[in-house]
Amino acid sequence: MKKMRYGLFFGDSITYGEYDGVFGGWVDILKRYALQQFHEGKDELILFNLGIGGETTEGLIKRIPHELSARNAADGNIVFIAYGANDLAAKEGEKLVKPEQFKSNILTAIQHAKQFSQDIYLVSILPFSSKLDGVVSATGKMRKSNDVLLYNQILQDIAIDNALTYVDFYTALLEDKEILLSGDGVHPNEKGYGMMAEIVIPIIEKYL
Repeated sequence: MKKMRYGLFFGDSITYGEYDGVFGGWVDILKRYALQQFHEGKDELILFNLGIGGETTEGLIKRIPHELSARNAADGNIVFIAYGANDLAAKEGEKLVKPEQFKSNILTAIQHAKQFSQDIYLVSILPFSSKLDGVVSATGKMRKSNDVLLYNQILQDIAIDNALTYVDFYTALLEDKEILLSGDGVHPNEKGYGMMAEIVIPIIEKYL
């Protein structure tokens, strides 16, 4: 009897796959991969892209209990939590979500996820283009590279403390970030999203 699990991917526009008109982003690549594997005889893993553009962890903790209870597979769920790129952004000098609150929100989300899943993955924040470092963008947000390191360290520490897997996209994309990011300098292009999917494929293989 084949198993059927759900994979729930929570995040912002980078999870949603914005600016990738070729593949639809890393989660959509994984979705197609899992479906192909199912057709080839593997267990079924249905992936839900729950990314919302512009969302911070403040939005996550409001919706995660409802999203989890609405999608709960009998054979188990895997949960990916990918936040921080908006949280660390500053508007008019104030971070949208300060580091301490970011940590608290991520821990709250994990507690909700643990009620539905034993397999929870924390995803790093991506590097952004050097041309944006400390510059106010068209959307009025300012990001600093040092803050990416700070917020990623919070995620790494939480992963260690809670025995969760930390998915390090940051290190993978850092060296070639200027050619893996789209024109806005924040979202990956199709090459960047493709690389992200390649990193996660070995993780989802375990559930197929």
